[in-house]
Amino acid sequence: MTVTAAHHEATRRGLAFPATLRGSALVPYVLISPALLCLVTFSVLSIFVAAAVSLTNLDISGLADYSQVRFIGLHNYQTLFGDPAFWEALGNTAFFVAVGVPTLVIGSLAIAIALNYSRSRFFRALRAFYFVPAITAIVAISLIWGNLYNSQFGLLNWLLSLVGAGPVEWLTDPTIAKFSVALVAIWRGSGLDIIIFLAALQAIPPEYYEAAAVDGAGEWQKIFRITVPLMRFAIFFVTVTTLINWMQFFDEPYVLT
Repeated sequence: MTVTAAHHEATRRGLAFPATLRGSALVPYVLISPALLCLVTFSVLSIFVAAAVSLTNLDISGLADYSQVRFIGLHNYQTLFGDPAFWEALGNTAFFVAVGVPTLVIGSLAIAIALNYSRSRFFRALRAFYFVPAITAIVAISLIWGNLYNSQFGLLNWLLSLVGAGPVEWLTDPTIAKFSVALVAIWRGSGLDIIIFLAALQAIPPEYYEAAAVDGAGEWQKIFRITVPLMRFAIFFVTVTTLINWMQFFDEPYVLT
């Protein structure tokens, strides 16, 4: 079907823009208006509602009888900031973000670059292998890693016993448990980031590398002067999404500890 025929068909079905809107600056806003409406209704409006509710004593009983709801100002925030558990949770979140985000982004980028260097079947199989954790349910992951970390009959402590080392309390020691849980989350989240980086790597024109090779550039120079700069948008996207995910970090600590 030609463009003209498609236009006539859309006009017949009432799907074409009116003549007054064609070429207008309003067309893009009309196209994004449904998604924008959903965003405002379910995200932006919810933030303002939650902010307003936080200034009241609304609870389960208040939902049944709104006459019990009272304005209490900043009392909820005073209670929150005065709770030691809040600061402990905030510190734990900061620790996981500081450890997990750089490790995940840099590690995923390094693995993606290594996988991109070969087109063999083995490396294609490795790509699928790295993506498996991303699509595995957290319950299955917790069962597997819970058995690995078990202090009595876990595989990791058994391997340590072979070299004469004592058992490690992987999930019961507060300090060690943080690193143990972070390792599971890094392993689980690396698959999707690797796939994103691989897609960005395959979009880089090979002519750049050929020209660099002619000029005598080594492999490390190609990586840091061609690959990394051309992947800055992918790196930025992965960093932002990873940061958001780790600031909402909950599943792994809740299930494993």
